[in-house]
Formats: sequence, structure tokens, C-alpha cells
Amino acid sequence: MNIPSPKLAVRCRSLTKDFGSAETQVRVLHGLDIDIPLGGITMLAGQSGCGKTTLLSIIAGLLNATSGDLSVLGNSLTALSKKEAVLFRRRNLGFIFQQYNLLPTLTAAENAAVPLLGDGVPLDEAVGRASTLLERLGLGARLHSRPAQLSGGQQQRVAIARAIIHSPRLILCDEPTAALDGKTGHDVMQLLAEAAVEPDRAVVVVTHDHRIFDFATQVAHMEDGRIKSIETKNQT
Repeated sequence: MNIPSPKLAVRCRSLTKDFGSAETQVRVLHGLDIDIPLGGITMLAGQSGCGKTTLLSIIAGLLNATSGDLSVLGNSLTALSKKEAVLFRRRNLGFIFQQYNLLPTLTAAENAAVPLLGDGVPLDEAVGRASTLLERLGLGARLHSRPAQLSGGQQQRVAIARAIIHSPRLILCDEPTAALDGKTGHDVMQLLAEAAVEPDRAVVVVTHDHRIFDFATQVAHMEDGRIKSIETKNQT
């Protein structure tokens, strides 16, 4: 039995994903292999429809692979019970999705504080920590605004704060800079880079934004549901 390396955040072997059934079945991932190391940022790049977001969703445990082996932080998510999987994701994973998924009745600071509240942090402390992080992201004047009162880029920054506030070991990001200008995107990636340099943490980013490639430890180029090549960057 192969034991995943403790230095890997994610290990995929022969991963496939099918959607539909019978004559409507479509294979999106084709026997995909990839190692995502701890201590850095891995970017998944490629044309729309190549399987990047599907792979990210499988790593997050939001989709099940059709076949193959997947280890996340040394754990097989399929071997966990539903309750164990939920607890594992809550403690170890942070998510940044394009849809933002903010709670409409909560303020920006309250939305960003949700992971801390789930861990039992008192409300005032959680909101205070969230406010400090949002101020760093340029939202100091919008702490008490609700999502409907925020622009798309502002909502994106709240979603980013929510994903990283509880210091998860693995942060998964789907186009985190898509709605942001160059400076704000740079600031966001700087925050993610600071999270990723910890030896027991990693960040995975799905992106089309070539402006942020310099933040990557490695860039995995995808094509037709496979890893076409892996470019190692920022070697020291």
C-alpha cells in the first residue's frame, strides 16, 4: 500500500470524473495525476472547459471522483464518514469560489468571521479579527455593509477574507483575482502567498490571470482533462 508523502497537500493518481450516464455521459477528467506540495502555491491553468474547476471541486470534497485515488493532507476523503468529512473540511480547508456565496443578512465583517464562529470563537473577537483582515484588503469603510451593498470586487475580497481567517492548511481558490484590479489582485495574492509559505500549508489557485503567475511555486497546465505539463517556479 502506498503511503502519501507527508510533504504533499494533495496527491491524485489516475483520477477520472464523468458527468451524465449512458449515451449522455461525458468524461471531464481523464486519468489525471498531480502532486501538490505543502509550503507553496500551485496554480491550475488552461482553457475554459479543461477540467480545472472540476478538479478543484473534487479536492474540496464537493464532487466525488468517478475513479482513481485522491489524498488530501494525507487523508482519503472517501474513507471518512459524512460527518468526519464535514469536520475535516471545516478545520482544514478554506474555499474561495467565483460565486462568493456570502450570507445576505450578514455584514461584510460577520461574513468573514463565519469560520471563526463555527470554531467557537466569541462573536466580538471573531468580528474584530475579521475587521482587521478586511481593513488590510481595503474594506475598512465597508465592514458593516451587507453583500447587496457591495460591488463584485468587494464581495470577492470578503469571500477571500472568510477563506483564510481561520488559517486553514489548504486554501482552494477559483479565479480569486478575476473581479479585481491589478493592485488589489496583487494584495490578495500577497496574503495567499503569506499563508502558503508555512511548511504545513498550501494554496491551490484556478486562474486565467497571467499577472499572478509569479506568485506560484508551480503552475500545472491542463488540457482536455489531463495535466499537460508542470512548470516549477520561484525556486530558492
